[in-house]
Amino acid sequence: MTDAPAYEPPKVWTWNEENGGRFANINRPIAGPTHEKELPVGKHPLQLYSLATPNGQKATIMLEELLALGHSGAEYDAWLIKIDGDQFGSGFVAVNPNSKIPALMDRSGPEPIRVFESGSILLYLAEKFGALVPTDRKTRTECLNWLFWQMGSAPYLGGGFGHFYAYAPTKIEYAINRFAMEVKRQLDVLDRRLAEVEYLSGGDYSIADIAVWPWYGGLVKGLLYGGGEFLSVQDYKNVQRWTDQIAKRPAVKRGRIVNRISGDPANQLHERHDASDFETRTQDKIGQVAS
Repeated sequence: MTDAPAYEPPKVWTWNEENGGRFANINRPIAGPTHEKELPVGKHPLQLYSLATPNGQKATIMLEELLALGHSGAEYDAWLIKIDGDQFGSGFVAVNPNSKIPALMDRSGPEPIRVFESGSILLYLAEKFGALVPTDRKTRTECLNWLFWQMGSAPYLGGGFGHFYAYAPTKIEYAINRFAMEVKRQLDVLDRRLAEVEYLSGGDYSIADIAVWPWYGGLVKGLLYGGGEFLSVQDYKNVQRWTDQIAKRPAVKRGRIVNRISGDPANQLHERHDASDFETRTQDKIGQVAS
């Protein structure tokens, strides 16, 4: 398999930052804040602290979909949290003790409510506004089946395949093969489901689709880890159809650029505080103003 010497784990593991690879400067084996930093608070009751990773896109797409449905109470401020240490500020850790984006504060009630974990945010907002989650028991359960499927499956794609294929300091054949096999199995699960239904719940477009699309839609369009050709993603025709269909939604187009800090400047809206920001505050327009 490999000429590398076999690794013999020590009796007691200790953290060595030199062995942390690309993300060694932000990874550590303990929780809690590293520094004092309060979070900004904008004008809307919903305050989102995030970055446009696949998990971050779930929250912004959901909020934009709710606004498109006419739920004015879903107006929100989206603040950028860069994964370079911002997630360990005291204010952010108070909202999400797990120091991961996205995190949401709902200040609409008598006491603020914190919501962390992207799946929890989707379900919280769906229930708060009575939208994008089915109401009949069978279809609702199917929707939640796929929501929780995504929450359990995506770590194999991101922390497993993505890490070892794209980011690990050493290419480990066994690890890449192990996680490539699992991701292809997951794509086959999705492809078989989407051969039977238009959307994952078996009913209308829902939080199940919003949860799965940024990860697996991004993968089959070659937007994650540069692994599309390696995984033969073109073979998953039903996932491709579903991905293209969702990508055409105006709210999805808006939501996926909020808190984005890479790629085409026209598709980067670092912070979002008003619906008009999509027309006036993307990075290409800010650059034009500055010049």
